[in-house]
Amino acid sequence: MGHGHTRVDKTCLNCNYVVENRFCPNCGQENIDTRKTFHHLFVHFFEDLTHYENSFWKTIRNLILKPASLTKEYLSGKRMSYLAPVRLYIFISFATFLTISLTPERELEDGPVKVNFDKDEIKIDSITDRSADKPKFVFLDYKSVEHLDSLQNNSTAEDKLPPFVYKIFRKAIHVSEVNTQEEIEEKFKESFIHNFPKVLFIYMPIFAFFLWLFHSKKKWYYFDHGIFTLHYFSFLLISYLIVALVKEILYIFGENTIANVLSGIIGFVAFLWTFYYFFPAHHRFYGCSRRKSVLKGVLLFFINGFFISLLLAAFAFYTFINIH
Repeated sequence: MGHGHTRVDKTCLNCNYVVENRFCPNCGQENIDTRKTFHHLFVHFFEDLTHYENSFWKTIRNLILKPASLTKEYLSGKRMSYLAPVRLYIFISFATFLTISLTPERELEDGPVKVNFDKDEIKIDSITDRSADKPKFVFLDYKSVEHLDSLQNNSTAEDKLPPFVYKIFRKAIHVSEVNTQEEIEEKFKESFIHNFPKVLFIYMPIFAFFLWLFHSKKKWYYFDHGIFTLHYFSFLLISYLIVALVKEILYIFGENTIANVLSGIIGFVAFLWTFYYFFPAHHRFYGCSRRKSVLKGVLLFFINGFFISLLLAAFAFYTFINIH
């Protein structure tokens, strides 16, 4: 790594081999002092994550500007010049969601919220009681925990809610009774941001699975699709990160019309690039004809859009009912 003092003792701490130079010729471990300051720990962590400055910036440049080139290089065996896909994703994910959590909100204050999942099954209305500043979430005809409990306990077996549905309703109503609307919004946002990387990470093998279904099983292994997926999701995250940082820089000079217009243009251009990016990446990596690549790309977009929407909806609802 280039940091830390070389130990006077020439015996490797890892394998007990005699070390003549800085690195052990037997296992490769650096023969340096193991006790370090916080500064050294931080530098060591960052270097491990980025695998030296040149490879880090080369990886980021290729990831953003050369769709699929990073994946092709990695699978061809050229791996020392770039960050490993998993390490790259973890680093970008950490940087992106740290930035999101630290940037201030600039949205206008919202009015009452009304959400309907299904007219016949679940209806959620958010109505602000200005005197108490407490939102009241109404699930069908259930206006409070006590009301729900009373109906559940006094109903016939046929009219009672299934145990799982009853538990979910009770949690959701309880959340609305012990938190103000502002507290619910703040806690929901904090929890959602904190756990959203997990949702993306969970969905990646599903995304890779659909790629596997659409391509030759003899030519491509699931591992290949997994690497493509890691790089594509890393690209999506870093695109969001760049837009967020540019917007923050613009707003340093004040929230005015020019900053808002430039911010909107940058966001729109970034959206177009992230949407377009998948198609040349898919075409260059899998080597399909342009027509086949576009057709498969469109189908994959619709399929993945549907399933990731379901996952996000389930995750959002789970986040809401687990607010404390």
